[in-house]
Amino acid sequence: DTAGAKARNEAVRSSKYLGRALWRNLTGYHRRSRVETKMHCVKLLGQRLLARDFDRQVAEIQIRAAILNGFTALGIPRTVAVG
Repeated sequence: DTAGAKARNEAVRSSKYLGRALWRNLTGYHRRSRVETKMHCVKLLGQRLLARDFDRQVAEIQIRAAILNGFTALGIPRTVAVG
């Protein structure tokens, strides 16, 4: 009977009616899921910044982003035309 339960039930009904793929694209759920997954990866690299100086904190964040981008690039398949 809570608002959260009603919202969840409505999302489940919409998903069944439209199909999961279309529902995800219409609601933007796929983007939310990707952002949550990427934030989990960021947290795996450490919850806190080690640097105390602001400029070094910026550099530390940039290094973490570069690491994550490198891992993401490793997981993207490369397609090559045959023939």
